[in-house]
Amino acid sequence: MHNGTTITQFLIEEQRRLPAATGDFTSLLNDIVTACKVISNAVNHGALIGVLGSAETENVQGETQKKLDIITNEVFIKSNEWAGHLAGMASEEMEDVYAIPAEYPRGKYLLVFDPLDGSSNIDVNVSVGTIFSILRCPEDVENPTAEDFLQPGTEQVCAGYALYGPSTMMVLTTGNGVNGFTLDQNIGEFVLTHPDMTIPQATQEFAVNTSNTRFWEAPVKRYIDECMAGSEGPRGKDFNMRWIASMVAEVHRILMRGGVFLYPLDTRMLARGLGGKLRLLYEANPMSFIIEQAGGAGHTGRQRILDIAPDGLHQRVPVILGSKEEVERVAEYYREMENDTAA
Repeated sequence: MHNGTTITQFLIEEQRRLPAATGDFTSLLNDIVTACKVISNAVNHGALIGVLGSAETENVQGETQKKLDIITNEVFIKSNEWAGHLAGMASEEMEDVYAIPAEYPRGKYLLVFDPLDGSSNIDVNVSVGTIFSILRCPEDVENPTAEDFLQPGTEQVCAGYALYGPSTMMVLTTGNGVNGFTLDQNIGEFVLTHPDMTIPQATQEFAVNTSNTRFWEAPVKRYIDECMAGSEGPRGKDFNMRWIASMVAEVHRILMRGGVFLYPLDTRMLARGLGGKLRLLYEANPMSFIIEQAGGAGHTGRQRILDIAPDGLHQRVPVILGSKEEVERVAEYYREMENDTAA
């Protein structure tokens, strides 16, 4: 028998603090919670239910899809299309906006999501996750188009992720701090286990794929070189490197003990006409919202991520986020580079 606060209780208590609240938003979050429970079950059973391996298809970005990419995308759609809370959805796995079927009522919110972040890890049993973000649908819009989803990250009503690791966790923010919930399999409920999560301002850990070093811009090379130099270098302390190749897992570690995550712009991306690796709407914006609400920072090197005005559903951006002092240090290196270039 548990004595903790369930996520449903937590959301209702938050709703009661807003006299004008109708319960619509709370119900939408409960539907998202249900979807994440279903996905958690599928991930946990893996090969036992035949969901591992490649689907032999590609998504809109030309990336080979895993079976679970397709399954989890469908789970999110079916869990959220029917209740009347949404006007539309957009997913990393779909080229265009998903229109709510005509037989269902329309709501006032838009939902964007990455149904299975880090899916390349699924076949080797490494942590993966789901990322989601909720926006308000513009007034008087019943059938939203892609344009209606192109809102800067500052307009997010809520952002969150589910982490499918040794335990399943959900972490979310509605703009009033960050809270973490752990799925109690015995009762089938997420229970508040990590209230008011905050990130240490300084750190001695960084997460980056160093095999890409030769493609990075000078400010990132400078930052990582200084970290690698350790106590004998200009930083005067030793750093540890971590790399999981699952953004949800990387961000969760940073929330728990500090650190900085980098997926910077590199010359290969520029050669392909890409602005970065990670998707602004489905990954960078929701994670930056969470990180900032926990006292950290999210940046591209050249601007705050949440200030970017999106120009497409699948826009990609560089991402540098985590402990505030480290992110600001990298941003300062970029400013110095830009000033030197201008001079």
